[in-house]
Amino acid sequence: MKGRVIVIDMPEDRGFAAALVEDGKLQDFILDPPNDTYPPLSGQVWTGKITRKLPGGGGAFCARGALEGYLRQAKGLKSGDTLLVQVVSLPEHGKAPTVTQRVLFKGPRLILTHHAAGINVSRQIRDTDEAQRLKSAVTEAMEDVRDAYGLDEDVGAIVRSAARGEEARHLRAELEGLANQYKVLRSRDNAVGGGTSALDIALTEWLFPMPQQILVSPKLARVLSKPEPPFEAMEFWGDERFLPLLHGEDDPFAAFGLHDEIARLSAPEVPLGGGSMVIEPTRALVAVDVNTGGDFSPAAGLKINLAAARDLPRQLRLRGLGGQIIVDFAAMPKGQRRTLEEALKKAFRDDPIETALVGWTNLGLFELQRKRERRPLTEMHR
Repeated sequence: MKGRVIVIDMPEDRGFAAALVEDGKLQDFILDPPNDTYPPLSGQVWTGKITRKLPGGGGAFCARGALEGYLRQAKGLKSGDTLLVQVVSLPEHGKAPTVTQRVLFKGPRLILTHHAAGINVSRQIRDTDEAQRLKSAVTEAMEDVRDAYGLDEDVGAIVRSAARGEEARHLRAELEGLANQYKVLRSRDNAVGGGTSALDIALTEWLFPMPQQILVSPKLARVLSKPEPPFEAMEFWGDERFLPLLHGEDDPFAAFGLHDEIARLSAPEVPLGGGSMVIEPTRALVAVDVNTGGDFSPAAGLKINLAAARDLPRQLRLRGLGGQIIVDFAAMPKGQRRTLEEALKKAFRDDPIETALVGWTNLGLFELQRKRERRPLTEMHR
């Protein structure tokens, strides 16, 4: 099927599973962890207390029950202080996740910001008249929403690039949904949220550009067509255009043949024409090995390396891999490195997960540093 399709299911042993398919190719996949068996996820928000400050301005730990995070900036805070925090990156094994007080509540077109007042517009919206129109619409809506939902004065908003051309009423409805999330998390001591489920992410990050179809299980289709807890903050962001896109399917993943493709993600080897790319996560880093297979021609190295560069962001995204990544590309002349570097930059440009292309090591390996936003897929299956 041509175009973009969002596929969402509700597995029995966990919350949700969601996939993004573009022109028949799996581009993203998110699987919720098993129910009640996992530490905090990236983006999770809770109200906790400072339990321990480290000496010499080394930060502090903020906890709520079994949830605990490390806060780097703890100046002016003392043990026992209560504050709203959000997980910004997942930890390495045995460490606490990093949290911040600059909490973000994300919608597809807007972001509500805690501890960051003001209305800011994405730099990707370069039309100054459109940027001003959006800023004025959100500023006006914020005045009403702030009073209705009791938002603090230091709460602001960011207008995302997906808001380009949107009607003011859709932006207002989305702002109300985000404000409701904020109100719930601020008013309930035991509340934990932040839009971390596969459903939340799919309906926040994948709705724009508008998909051709949203394929869901019949149970989920009924819930989304008539919102009820815990989906009242979604309501498809007050946008009636999404509802006709909903289509129920007993096994939505089978309709696109995704089960087999997802199962293959547990194997380290990725076929690339005549060659392959082997992706193996370890405790310290992710090792990627690229080889040409049986092709020993002079052009084979660059050819297979370019293929690996183009597919690497997708493979890392689908497998939920981050941290330090070391790539051992197939042998090729040093003069071709610039061509490969440009291919890597282009491939990662549109990837939603922050990745730094560090460069070549003395041993001729290529190093990347990728934000740990997701748990490895292999861990999520346990």
